[in-house]
Amino acid sequence: MDKIVIQGGNPLRGSVEISGAKNAALPIIAACLLTGGWHRLNRVPRLRDIHTIRRIMEKLGTVFRDQDNVLEVNSDNLFLHKAPYELVKTMRASILLLGPLLARYGRAEISLPGGCAIGARPVNLHLKALAAMGADITLDHGYINARAKRLKGAEIFFDIPTVTGTENIMMAAVTAHGRTLLKNAAKEPEIQDLAKMLRAMGADIEGDGTDSIVINGVDALAACEHTVIPDRIEAGTFMIAAAMTRGEVEVLGCRPDHLTGLMEKLASTGARIVPQGDRVTVKGPDPVESVDIKTMPYPGFPTDLQAQFMALMCIAKDWSMIRETVFENRFIHVSELRRMGAEIDINGNQALVKGKGELLSAPVMATDLRASASLLLAGLVAKGGNTEVQRIYHLDRGYEAIEKKFRELGAAIWREQT
Repeated sequence: MDKIVIQGGNPLRGSVEISGAKNAALPIIAACLLTGGWHRLNRVPRLRDIHTIRRIMEKLGTVFRDQDNVLEVNSDNLFLHKAPYELVKTMRASILLLGPLLARYGRAEISLPGGCAIGARPVNLHLKALAAMGADITLDHGYINARAKRLKGAEIFFDIPTVTGTENIMMAAVTAHGRTLLKNAAKEPEIQDLAKMLRAMGADIEGDGTDSIVINGVDALAACEHTVIPDRIEAGTFMIAAAMTRGEVEVLGCRPDHLTGLMEKLASTGARIVPQGDRVTVKGPDPVESVDIKTMPYPGFPTDLQAQFMALMCIAKDWSMIRETVFENRFIHVSELRRMGAEIDINGNQALVKGKGELLSAPVMATDLRASASLLLAGLVAKGGNTEVQRIYHLDRGYEAIEKKFRELGAAIWREQT
């Protein structure tokens, strides 16, 4: 098992190219199950989660060809409709295979998913929606069994906005008979990117990016070419890192319009933020002003950047309050930040952070994907020796070549085998 070692103290300077968004690429790859032919997907990141969904789909009979960050996908000859537990347990996004399999083949058998331990994130919203569309669904020995001759359009209200639930039902509805209306739908850019690809395949979708999405079912789809949007969470992580290290970083190939919630809060810390076209330049403040944040569904402050922003607040000059409203168990990185000298008090879904101006190096252990990133950022500024981050397989799920990118910005960071 690998670990990442960081010698803190180097301001980050230079430019970094942002990879394609993992959370957009996963449903887009799953959507290739909806029809035959060769799909061409550009800007697909090389990540553990991408490898996992490929392995699952290969078990079903999907064929892949890839070169650099271009992935070609063909699902002409699927011979299996069951996604096995040994692969699904490692990635919650595997549930995204349920909708397209059911839409195209009238049957699907998916193991109940696993993934990061950051909250319940139940799949009941997916199942309730599919049942409303006429699917017969049973749970048997840890597997979801779904059957439907042809799904029917329905009016569906999500009790809470759910990103994977919205994506799953969008894919299920594109070939359903009639009109499907999704109310209280999630509005994230990743959902809009999936809708863009589905339209390129011939789907009839309107309203993506709002909380009301209309899908009129079509009889047939065709393979298409699509370019995945840049990863706003990776971009945000490097922007926060620039602020933390009091450096100056140009984040290239990103979508500033997807980062407005973060840019507003970073500017409040004293950082200089200059968005221009497909890039954002961040110059870190000195000192870092304390800022309160509250995570919210898009376009609010992203929950996937909460841990990284908390690391920044640990070196601010005053108190800050961080409220987590999206996932109920997303402060599990706090104990590791405390090992590095952070003073953080937790009360329910609120964390009170006392900025101390500095953090100290220590051996720490990653607990989930974004917590891993927060510990890397903390290590970049930690004093008193090297910081060692264990269990970095979480990082490999969601950040492409992250230590290489940090090194190119001047960080003293490397990977070692333990």
